[in-house]
Amino acid sequence: MSTPTPPPGYGPQDPNQPGHYGQQPGQYGEPGQYGVPQQPGQYGQDPYGQQQPGYGQPPAPQYGQPGYGQPPAAQYGQPGYPQQYGQPGYGAPMGALAEWPVRVGGSLIDSAIVLVPYLLGLVLGRALSNFFLLLFVLVALGLAIWNVVIRQGATGQTIGKTVVKIKLVDAATGQPVGAGKAFLRQVTHVVDGAACYVGYLWPLWDEKKQTFADKINNTYVVRL
Repeated sequence: MSTPTPPPGYGPQDPNQPGHYGQQPGQYGEPGQYGVPQQPGQYGQDPYGQQQPGYGQPPAPQYGQPGYGQPPAAQYGQPGYPQQYGQPGYGAPMGALAEWPVRVGGSLIDSAIVLVPYLLGLVLGRALSNFFLLLFVLVALGLAIWNVVIRQGATGQTIGKTVVKIKLVDAATGQPVGAGKAFLRQVTHVVDGAACYVGYLWPLWDEKKQTFADKINNTYVVRL
């Protein structure tokens, strides 16, 4: 009896034929079969399924770089960056620095508020009694404390500063300085009066338009 010939691809005589028994080409999950890419990184993906740049996708943004949702860093002196010397943005919103003639005008008004009751006390004291002199001196002193220390400390403005539209502020915060610092600034005006009152004239050429008392107490006088 003759031996039947096996079909092609299933016999030991065809080891190199596709479909050799026990060796199926393109097994499931092998490269090249069922849409599995032949090499890692094909079709824009790495071996772990992460999409790589260079296949129609922009590169990943670097942290802090402009152009990827982060605004560019503000340059010194540009809008949005703090300005020097009491300009808007330095600690708190505030006006431009007050000029020397405006400050002098406010000081003259404040001086008149104190001077009027004092002169009235002198007249009444000589004409009637020293009691009236003492009384009006105390009135003048009380007005000065209320106007320069209490009112200016709380609001940044004396009556004179309100009239000429300027304001005393803390250089670090842009806010009123408070009664304590307002009193201390008034005391340190003694330094401004030394050496022929040169401290009062200092704002004429000073870059920050400060008197010596302003520099000691770190304060600005600004326009409203």
